[in-house]
Amino acid sequence: MINAIVLFVLAGLAEIGGGYLIWLWLREGYRFYWGIMGGLILVVYGIIATFQSYPSFGRVYAAYGGVFIILSIIWGWGIDKKTPDLFDWIGAGICLVGASVILFAPRH
Repeated sequence: MINAIVLFVLAGLAEIGGGYLIWLWLREGYRFYWGIMGGLILVVYGIIATFQSYPSFGRVYAAYGGVFIILSIIWGWGIDKKTPDLFDWIGAGICLVGASVILFAPRH
């Protein structure tokens, strides 16, 4: 389980970081190589996800969505200095519970 969490966090940081660099390039006028670096990091994100041991692509990505939401809130708080409010945390918690159900529900 620790391995899955580490992979989810690494994938989330790669996706958010890569997307952020492309955002800086296209929206904030940074040089094009910021976008290139962002694109390469997004490729790494796609590769990291394949290391998950769960056999279902759809379930892995659905569960990853819950982790991504929490990481996005933390990224916005730390990088963009946008303090999350109570509703941000409640919504993120609901998503994390949903992600846990998707991954860990007993199935036949």
